Amino acid sequence: MATPDYLQQVIVSERKYAGNGRRASRAGGVFRRPSITSTVWASLDLVTVVIAALVALRFRVQPPADVSTLRVLPHLIKSSPNLLPFYIGWYGVCLIFFTRSYNLYGTIQHHSALHEQRMTIQASLTSGLLLCGTLYLSSGEAISRIVVALMVLFTTVLLCLRRALWRKMVYRRFRAGIETRNVLIVGAGRVGHALRNHIDTLQHLGFRFKGFVALTEREAESGNADMVGDVRNCLSLARSLFVDEIFFSVPAEEKMVISMVEEARIAGIDVRVVPDMYDGLAWNARVEYVGQFPTIPLHRRHFPMGGFLLKRVLDTTVSVVGLLVTSPIMLAIALAIRLDGPGPIFYKAQRIGRKGRTFSCYKFRTMVQNADKLKADLEHMNERDSVLFKIKKDPRITRVGKVLRKYSLDELPQFYNVLKGDMSLVGPRPPMAAEVEQYDLSHLRRLDVLPGITGLWQVEARQDPSFDSYISLDTAYVENWNLMMDLRILARTVGVVLSGTGS
Repeated sequence: MATPDYLQQVIVSERKYAGNGRRASRAGGVFRRPSITSTVWASLDLVTVVIAALVALRFRVQPPADVSTLRVLPHLIKSSPNLLPFYIGWYGVCLIFFTRSYNLYGTIQHHSALHEQRMTIQASLTSGLLLCGTLYLSSGEAISRIVVALMVLFTTVLLCLRRALWRKMVYRRFRAGIETRNVLIVGAGRVGHALRNHIDTLQHLGFRFKGFVALTEREAESGNADMVGDVRNCLSLARSLFVDEIFFSVPAEEKMVISMVEEARIAGIDVRVVPDMYDGLAWNARVEYVGQFPTIPLHRRHFPMGGFLLKRVLDTTVSVVGLLVTSPIMLAIALAIRLDGPGPIFYKAQRIGRKGRTFSCYKFRTMVQNADKLKADLEHMNERDSVLFKIKKDPRITRVGKVLRKYSLDELPQFYNVLKGDMSLVGPRPPMAAEVEQYDLSHLRRLDVLPGITGLWQVEARQDPSFDSYISLDTAYVENWNLMMDLRILARTVGVVLSGTGS
């Protein structure tokens, strides 16, 4: 069957684009340069192998019941041949190699749980066979075959259990609407509707249908309630709806597809096609499944999942420690607010988070009870431009509130928001819905990440009244994010808080 030339062009163009500046990864496959995500998962696999080996040795030695584990461990090491750590390491390396070659370090949406478990068992057993072959060729008779068998068995069980628990946790977050991927479908024909129904049925995969995009005038005038626009304004629609992926369910004009992929690449949006609608698959293109639907990715943005995983670990750890350490301070603040005047201790406001998701943001109350109603009467005193609102000597602020704001103590309850996953320690400040309604399309870029307690704007230009500065710094953070940037911002935040520059 003939292969569509323009699909070949798009994918070859994408590979050339991805290869510029990354020569080492051009070979592709299992020998490509590992990402942070792969490195994290491979390290966990290696730790799993070591744990399984120690458990296998303990089972084999059968220590007396009255002997503690701390006394048994040196005995196990001394009683084993000196090459035992080498064989354990070799098994770990083989396991990582086969796991990576089976693409088990990739996103879980592209393969089923059953397939993942089957390939995990296959990787573990194949690595075990290589280990046995190595023992035979290196005359490692001193190594107990029972220990080897137990190590492979325990490794397989632990890996399968860990992957199943991780998948269950991710699925739970997807069902709750957290970290989901918003989808637009180009074409509202039979395949488009089938794909939409498939996505709606499999909520646990994390895809959320946002609407159809008409490819022809006939589709645009069909009166379909789910039709959100036509292909000419597809990218602007995608940005306004926080879309992560665009699916082509019908054949389209060559120039239009190539142009859209190039624009999507700049906007950080993935593009796929459903191959059933084309005369053949694009040259050497990989097929990924969304449930039971085969798709071909034309563009895939680089998403540092490993870095974001480490960021989440940092958020969780610091927020737990922060809540425990500051609990006496927060108790004293709560008492001071109660004694200062009537009203609740906490102020709960609806804020806009990642991808336009609304959440309840918690702070200590620093204003009088009816502060929101008084805001309209104080608009003429606003010292910020555009959609921001700030008054240095705001008459609504209470006596205790002035102290809390000066040292940013009113934001301590937001550690709870971080723990819930609504916010991060570092990120753009969460805006109100009224502010977002006045955003231009380019301003929505700051909503691509979780909002934070502190951020680049807070440490660089906290007193700057310019809305453009506010947006540009937040956008710079989103586009240039890395974990070291977060650590630097957190370190600088300490100095900003201690200097009492809040208001």
